[in-house]
Amino acid sequence: MRILVIEDDMAIGRALVKGFSEAGYLCDWMQDGESGTTAAKSQKADAIVLDQMLPKVNGLDLLRDIRAAGVMTPVILLTAMGSVQDRINGLNTGADDYIPKPFDFAELLARLNAVVRRTSVRPIPILVVNDLTLDLTTRRVARAGGDVDLTPIEFSLLELLMRYAGQVVTRKMLCEHVWGFNWDGTTNVIEVHVNRLRGKLDQGRPDSLIKTIRGRGYSVAAEESPVLANE
Repeated sequence: MRILVIEDDMAIGRALVKGFSEAGYLCDWMQDGESGTTAAKSQKADAIVLDQMLPKVNGLDLLRDIRAAGVMTPVILLTAMGSVQDRINGLNTGADDYIPKPFDFAELLARLNAVVRRTSVRPIPILVVNDLTLDLTTRRVARAGGDVDLTPIEFSLLELLMRYAGQVVTRKMLCEHVWGFNWDGTTNVIEVHVNRLRGKLDQGRPDSLIKTIRGRGYSVAAEESPVLANE
């Protein structure tokens, strides 16, 4: 299981990463709400541990944003704001559980496992952009009704581009989505994979579905916002 920790307190963040790693889980750690939002929207995590007081984007705004984007990954709010009203606000915003600081790690781990069990049987969305569909359950990609065979890397790249349809996705975002949030290699490698992906998707069409945004990254042009089917 992969856990995404979004926490700006260095001591708590290190302790959580250490604890989850020792429990046998993979763990990614983001230290502000902006990078946390990007990581959460990638939907690579099985669960999210989210601090409420974060720089750049606070925890509740982050939670609102990802829920509006169709991200249903279970979230546990971990915060010093522990009043009854704070808990109500957190749960109403979309949190699956709420643990005030200071906390016991064993309890956090037990609650995390519980929310993952409760939410593990849920529909996985099909992304739809224009005439292109991507099914995360069957890993089937089709354009205009015809199947498109993609490698795992190409599938992962297309997934992120479709989730951000109409927006610019940077090369760094694509690298981190495919190879993990600690990626520190060159982003030029992504160009080769994107070009191969283009060739498979376009199939001789005059206009490419994936646009290069010079100096910034790539974008999938959408006539409408991406649809999350089966939600």
